[in-house]
Amino acid sequence: MTERLLQYIWQVQYYNASGLMTIDGENVLVFAAGTHNTNQGPDFLNARIRIGDFTWSGSVELHLRTSDWQRHEHEQDPLYNNVILHVVWDHDAFVNDLPVLELKDRISGLLLQQYEFLLNATGFIPCGKQIMQIKEIEWQRWKDRLVAERMLRKAEQADVLLKQNNYHWAETFWWLLARSFGSQVNADFFESVARSIPLSLLSRHKNQIHQLEALLLGQAGLLNACMGEDYPVLLQREYGFLRHKYSLDPVHGQALFLRMRPVNFPTVRLAQLAMLIHQTTHLFSKVKEAEELKEIFQWLEVTANDYWHYHYRLGEVSAFKPKKIGAGMIESIVINTIVPLLFAYAHFHGEEVLKAKALRWLMQLSAESNTVIDGFMELGVGTFNAFDSQAMLELKSQYCNQRRCLDCAAGNVILQRGEKEEKEEKEE
Repeated sequence: MTERLLQYIWQVQYYNASGLMTIDGENVLVFAAGTHNTNQGPDFLNARIRIGDFTWSGSVELHLRTSDWQRHEHEQDPLYNNVILHVVWDHDAFVNDLPVLELKDRISGLLLQQYEFLLNATGFIPCGKQIMQIKEIEWQRWKDRLVAERMLRKAEQADVLLKQNNYHWAETFWWLLARSFGSQVNADFFESVARSIPLSLLSRHKNQIHQLEALLLGQAGLLNACMGEDYPVLLQREYGFLRHKYSLDPVHGQALFLRMRPVNFPTVRLAQLAMLIHQTTHLFSKVKEAEELKEIFQWLEVTANDYWHYHYRLGEVSAFKPKKIGAGMIESIVINTIVPLLFAYAHFHGEEVLKAKALRWLMQLSAESNTVIDGFMELGVGTFNAFDSQAMLELKSQYCNQRRCLDCAAGNVILQRGEKEEKEEKEE
């Protein structure tokens, strides 16, 4: 038994309530178990319970043992002055005048066994062998909540960045967009490059693609080598002038090239990012104003300038291949950058239409492909679009990996089903 499991049992009232009595022999009738409190104070608030001849409204506190009340020093905490019932697994001591309800002989043994099994399971997810018990309608409700939680969690992460630049949404979008161009390997480094070049500065030079490239590649430290070709020499010269003019400091660290496909080289990605800035104005405004997802795709389908048709690195000639941003990368940018920030903006400004648009775009995109999604597919849990795959990623990282089965809708169904089956067997 854990305290969290005891809270769950009280919350869903999964115990034998027949002839319920306090340890002092007073009859107990629970009209409302209360609202689970995840902040400081008692475990459940606004409960309504009849104890003996009186009906009380107030808080309920739960512990594994009665003596935990003193151990947790609740006696000195005014937040606990409104507690009307102390619910415990095992009554081991008299600590105050509060009514005490002991539950250890009233809880299903099968439920306890099932919970123990989930805690100790070693598969891809704790309930892997039972997950197909979940009906499709239950899955859909749970996916909706998981995606909402994921978007709100990412909104909180965006808020950290927004506080750093006085809630300048366009600047924050620029940081995150650059981060997405860096992919997983160079994400932090690309964000640092973006932070080092304000949007206002880029706007002054957006009509000159070579100046944009000079700024991005120069700040990334990629123009330091001796160059033999004319174009790289031009970039070096432009960067030297712009760096002096704007007192720019190149970012610390370095872009990584190892163990990646040439099309993902940081030089190529920065050149594509420069072209995106060159061809587009008011980046975040376009996202907010776009009605259809195809508008975002058209905007992101850029090709680096002609020099890069024959290069992956500066000064190293390669076979002809235009460096166009592929559909896979565009989808990744939409899923991981555009949708979360659009949802965050809508959440902070109370614009439900924008929220709905962000979620609709997820449903229109293909499901992501990675080891987590593959793991769920092997268990029979289908992912049909990016909305589904985002739900599964949230489930795995925030629930399964942390063994939060009691907070998971799927875990609840499995635990409740076992308890119902035990009741049915007893009735037969």
